[in-house]
Amino acid sequence: MTTNTTTVAPPGAPEGAPRAGRRPALRRDGRYASIFLAPSLGGLALFTLFPTAMALGISLFDWPVFGTRSFLGFGNYSHLLHDPVFRRVVLNTVLFVVLYVPLNVVVSLGLAVWLGPQIKGRQVFRVLFFIPVMTPMVANVMVWRLLFQPGGLIDGGLQSWFGIDAPNFLGSSNWAMPAIVAMSIWQGFGYNFLVFSAAIDQVPQSQLESAQIDGAGPLQRFRYITWPMITPSMFFATTMTLITSFQVFAQPFILTQGGPGVATQTIVMYVYNQGWQFLTMGLASAAGWVLFVIIMGITAIQFFGQKRWVNYDV
Repeated sequence: MTTNTTTVAPPGAPEGAPRAGRRPALRRDGRYASIFLAPSLGGLALFTLFPTAMALGISLFDWPVFGTRSFLGFGNYSHLLHDPVFRRVVLNTVLFVVLYVPLNVVVSLGLAVWLGPQIKGRQVFRVLFFIPVMTPMVANVMVWRLLFQPGGLIDGGLQSWFGIDAPNFLGSSNWAMPAIVAMSIWQGFGYNFLVFSAAIDQVPQSQLESAQIDGAGPLQRFRYITWPMITPSMFFATTMTLITSFQVFAQPFILTQGGPGVATQTIVMYVYNQGWQFLTMGLASAAGWVLFVIIMGITAIQFFGQKRWVNYDV
């Protein structure tokens, strides 16, 4: 004989409410989930949330590494607003973002469209284009520094072939930032290329073939079929690229050390210099929080604006 163990919801309980017999199981599952989440949540709290809160607190103090600390309130933030070097640093960072993000997206999207599913051997190109992303940043920057410096490969090639000298890419305030942007695009476009390539692979070929039969050209097929279907991937790629580009550090630090003068110094370099060269942790923390607010503000604008152009229904 079998016993019916089906539990019945208590009288008056709303429809769909969990039955009494399932509540202990749900509580047990919740405890197990908490145990598995504890290491990740602990790491998040210890290595992200706590340092972020500490940086906010330190930014309100005159906090030398050695010496007496004093409360300044928003004095460090006021100093940043009136510091011409910091204003130039912010403009340098914005210039890098404005140049790097569109070029990165255009290059990676163009290559992803060109190496579409109809291209044989495209996996080889995927690997080749992703190699700079996997290579350590310092190694990439050192190679490009050898290319850009006077007497390097570019300068030597121009002298041999055309008898002219190449510009001083790293020593000229007009050429230093474009040189950093060019190196950064080469190093970073492979990631977005894979994102766009994977998105294009999901576009139904039957729709593209039907549009081609109806007389739609390549641009029309891309605009009306491919583009709406890859907008979620485009939103992801542009958001992540914007966030990382505002945090650029290694390229200008190794290529130009922020020079000539402060022509290529970025916000993260300013934070580094204030914290580890001048040992003014309060000012460095304040600059870091300014960068955090800028990134959060731009990311929020992107999320609010995505409703107008990102299509999740196709």
